[in-house]
Amino acid sequence: MDASQIEDALKAVKYPGFSRDIVSFGLIKNIELADGVAKVHLALTTGDPRVPTQVKTDVENVLATLDGVASSEVTVAVSKPNTPPPAPNHGGREVTGPAQQALPGVKHIIAVASGKGGVGKSTFAVNLACALDRVLTEGGRKRRVGLMDCDIYGPSAPLMMGISGQPEIQGEMLIPVENFNVRVMSMGLLIDDETPVVWRGPMIMKTIQQFAANVEWGDLDFLVVDLPPGTGDAQLSLVQTIPLRGAIVVTTPQAAAVNVARRGAMMFGKVNVPIIGVAENMSYLESSDGSKQYIFGQGGGKRTAEALETDFLGEVPLEPLLREGADQGIPVVVSDPQLPASQVFISIAERLKRDFSVADV
Repeated sequence: MDASQIEDALKAVKYPGFSRDIVSFGLIKNIELADGVAKVHLALTTGDPRVPTQVKTDVENVLATLDGVASSEVTVAVSKPNTPPPAPNHGGREVTGPAQQALPGVKHIIAVASGKGGVGKSTFAVNLACALDRVLTEGGRKRRVGLMDCDIYGPSAPLMMGISGQPEIQGEMLIPVENFNVRVMSMGLLIDDETPVVWRGPMIMKTIQQFAANVEWGDLDFLVVDLPPGTGDAQLSLVQTIPLRGAIVVTTPQAAAVNVARRGAMMFGKVNVPIIGVAENMSYLESSDGSKQYIFGQGGGKRTAEALETDFLGEVPLEPLLREGADQGIPVVVSDPQLPASQVFISIAERLKRDFSVADV
């Protein structure tokens, strides 16, 4: 047993909230082994006090399983961030994660993404957030879900959630606007309806960083993030700024959407964000006699999930009430939770609650 073998073993330790290990993140600064005593020194930059403790415990647990290591001494140097995360490097360097800062009180951050626009991603994100509130409320929790609308150029969450007016400011923090027990922050709450957002990349990145660092989200079990379509600055900035637990990819059945969704989803693999699964929107139109009309084709979501080697989360049908609810500011999960479309969102929410082990109390 030597230092290099210890380092290889420590690749099993993941940085909290990420699928990537602490070795590849460069957090291990020194390893020594003498007389059966392994000394490991790590350096972290984080504002979350839970992260160093978790990493130290996980490293100790791995060292305890190694032959030739009788005991261990693990030290962790922690520095707190003083500056915003740097802008993404588009020159090919992989975007990494420990520079990201966990949002205090927010346990699980889930992105809703699509490769192209027009697939109903924002409608999906809004109803998923309300579905999460529903399944958590049934378990005894209250007001534990947030929605971050990062679709800077087309912020639609305020309309779909039936909220208006600017958020309050306490000190340097914005207070999310709340409706249906979901806390919402959106660019649509910060500009008037007649003002177009004509920004270049750096301004977009700064806004997303502020949504993460300067919003008082409070204690949340889930924060649903509505990403803009594509794989540009906004997505990379988000991944660089906050620790996503995973992403849900939304597509529609037709080949054009499926092909773009596959390419878009590959971005998450490059930045080490797990894909939770693929959901298919506008899957079919159900007639009054119960028959289904596959207007945009059939099976595209399942094929996308298979290509990405992830789970298929379900088919959301074409439902007039889904569109009407979005226009009227009452998500269909709230207005009619028994509707087949609502049940798909509730099923996905129940899965997230189960997979991320969110207790009822």
